[in-house]
Amino acid sequence: MGRALLVAPPVAVVVLAGFWAYGSRQPVQYYTARVEKGNIAQVVQATGTINAVTTVQVGSQVSGNIAKLFADFNSQVKRNQIIAQIDPATLQARLMQAEADMDNARANVKGLEAQIDVQKADVLAVKAGVDRARAQAKEAEQNLGRTKELFAQGILSAAQLDTAQSNADAAVASLRVTEAQVAQSNARLKSTIAQLDQAKAQVAQRKASAELARVDLAHTTIRAPIDGTVIARNVDVGQTVAASLQAPTLFVLAQDLTKMLVYAKTDEADVGKIKVGAMATFRVDSFPREMFRGMVKQVRMNATMVQNVVTYDTIIEFDNADQKLFPGMTAYVSIPVAWANDTVKIPNGAMRFKPEMTEEDRKELLAKFNISEDGPGAGQRRAGAGGAGGAGGRPAGGNGGGEAASGAPGKGGMMRRGGGEGEPGGGAPSRMGGGSQRDDWATVWKLLPNKSLEPMRVKLGVTDFTFTQMVEGSLKAGEELVIGQSSKNSTAQQQGGSRPPGMGGPAGPGGMPRRM
Repeated sequence: MGRALLVAPPVAVVVLAGFWAYGSRQPVQYYTARVEKGNIAQVVQATGTINAVTTVQVGSQVSGNIAKLFADFNSQVKRNQIIAQIDPATLQARLMQAEADMDNARANVKGLEAQIDVQKADVLAVKAGVDRARAQAKEAEQNLGRTKELFAQGILSAAQLDTAQSNADAAVASLRVTEAQVAQSNARLKSTIAQLDQAKAQVAQRKASAELARVDLAHTTIRAPIDGTVIARNVDVGQTVAASLQAPTLFVLAQDLTKMLVYAKTDEADVGKIKVGAMATFRVDSFPREMFRGMVKQVRMNATMVQNVVTYDTIIEFDNADQKLFPGMTAYVSIPVAWANDTVKIPNGAMRFKPEMTEEDRKELLAKFNISEDGPGAGQRRAGAGGAGGAGGRPAGGNGGGEAASGAPGKGGMMRRGGGEGEPGGGAPSRMGGGSQRDDWATVWKLLPNKSLEPMRVKLGVTDFTFTQMVEGSLKAGEELVIGQSSKNSTAQQQGGSRPPGMGGPAGPGGMPRRM
């Protein structure tokens, strides 16, 4: 009995260990997705904002208190319709003062004009005096000549000659004084004419001041510059607006809400693929089940950089006849840039799958099916043989490059479907030649009826990040490709990291994984 008690515990431990080791072993389970045939469209996704085609900010050029408002939010207004009134009292007083100054300047002009007329008459009178003095000087000169002749004959005395000489000299001096008076009168007339010109300039200045005051008074009446809808009102009655530095915005008018634009922020990696005239679709949060359609009108070359992320504005025009969409709504835009019709579609999850086996077993299996790692596409990073990163060893299902999975904000806050370094191709980013075609190879694993795996080499084309076009290869629609597996050594399926297959993983629509 004692020996039995000593032997029983070790035997029990050995039995339990054997039961745990052999009894809990489970066969390998594969999760598969079906190869399909159909259409594939590669799209560029971005977020944007809905705006009116023409938006006008209505401001005020003068300061004052808001006396009246004639428009409110969502009001329909016509061009030149009065939408607000600023208290005009101060500007009316300023206009009256400017008009009084202008009248005073005009009166000053009339006074100077009358003064000029008087001075012109004085000039004429002085000129007449000059003529009289010239005649008197001539007469005195003649008398002096006759006196000299008579004095020489001894008829007149020397005293008479001296008197005649004095009269002639006085007449000449009087002529010179009169001529100086003429010059003085002309100078005075010219000065008055200059004052008249200055007074006329002051009249023009006062008139301009009055006109400016009149214009400022007219600006107290705020009118709609266009036909449209009031989408914003920023003032209330009694509020003071100050236009000293810049015109304050009182209203924002949208001209036509039946024709609108989406300003989509497109990543620099995608903008080269977008062409003007391409059809685009978008959704908004207000109508999540409804798809709206538009057309790319413009790809603007003005780049915007935010935190070292470069984006470009892609303008999409669309009809909003029922005015369901409002300015400022966020739009989630999809722009097709490449497509393939009636083609074999490979689930992307199949290109990220890597079977659980050693490197030697994998190479042996590839050699068994006559697949060489140095064959087509070997110069690029592979997908199938190194599914979860291939030879590079990137984790399965990784998005790479920091870009988000389908429907999640990625680089720069834009909506981008999966892809990146976790796209089909085994962890290597593959650009589209001309924005439409892929040019890389991948190895996928087909599940045979005996539950064994067969590697197949395929050349990839257009992808929508759920399915990828097969350009070259022997796969056929309906065949099953492995996208994940589970065994006693693998508790997490290789599909989208640690997510279980079938929970929104890469298989996507039409590629629901199945257990085999």
